[in-house]
Amino acid sequence: MKKWILGIASVALAVTLAGCGSSTVANMKGAKITQSEYYEELKSTTSGQSTLRSMIVLKALQQQYGDKVFSKKVTAQYNKVKKEYGSSFSSALEQNGLTTKTFKEQIETSLLSEVALKDLKKPTQKQIDAQWKKYEPKITVQHILVAKKATATTVLAELKKDSSAANFKKLAKKYSTDTATSSTAGKLSAFDNTDTSLDSTFKTAAFKLTKAGQYTTTAVKTSSGYEIIRAINIPAKGKESDHTAELKKQLYTSWESNTTVMTNVIKKVLKKANVSIKDDDLKNVLSVYLSSSSSTTTSTSN
Repeated sequence: MKKWILGIASVALAVTLAGCGSSTVANMKGAKITQSEYYEELKSTTSGQSTLRSMIVLKALQQQYGDKVFSKKVTAQYNKVKKEYGSSFSSALEQNGLTTKTFKEQIETSLLSEVALKDLKKPTQKQIDAQWKKYEPKITVQHILVAKKATATTVLAELKKDSSAANFKKLAKKYSTDTATSSTAGKLSAFDNTDTSLDSTFKTAAFKLTKAGQYTTTAVKTSSGYEIIRAINIPAKGKESDHTAELKKQLYTSWESNTTVMTNVIKKVLKKANVSIKDDDLKNVLSVYLSSSSSTTTSTSN
């Protein structure tokens, strides 16, 4: 869940850029800084413009989809990330220029963006068919990881004599350098084609296994070393029509991390919001989503 902190545009400054007047922000001997002076300085910075852009996007999303994301959901997500980081949570926020308030705003923006995505972009049958070609049901395997090919050859020779689960467990304990699984028969958590934690070469080899007890008869070279993979549970792929909901879910998950897709979604949201930028110096603040000529109505009036 660290992507919530690292993956969304910064909303680091908790200051409203609109409606600034002559009220004093700071006093000192013989001088002061007013809100208008602060505004003029702030709006010329990338952080100030980023703040305004983020505020506009969040407000537009709230207006159009606010009834779909409740504060309880935002708080639950916040608490989940906080628990994951533990004692380092505060420092992680600080390092990313965030406060509790701005981090919750990021979470809300992300959750609302996911709702907008599902509303504004529907998977086509062609896209579903293409995803089916990539689809693999969740399989469960065990593995033995070793550093040298010669060691892998030794392990394979032992498995050729006895490929039982009991022997694989014994060999994993004896040879595997994966300390997290060597004492548990090398068993890994179930994974499917959407997994991003495992080496792609490892997954390709694992998906070629067709039944429980089958193992890779040659060492699989990955970025971690040499792998011997044994199947524990290999469900049948079935028919595409049986997995339509899952295929759509996979597509949406991939789109959520696709910058081009999500930029187009926010572009549609902003166009519907009909944003009007009242300060000519900030007329291009939404150019990352829209061209300056068509994205905003600029005006010098207040």
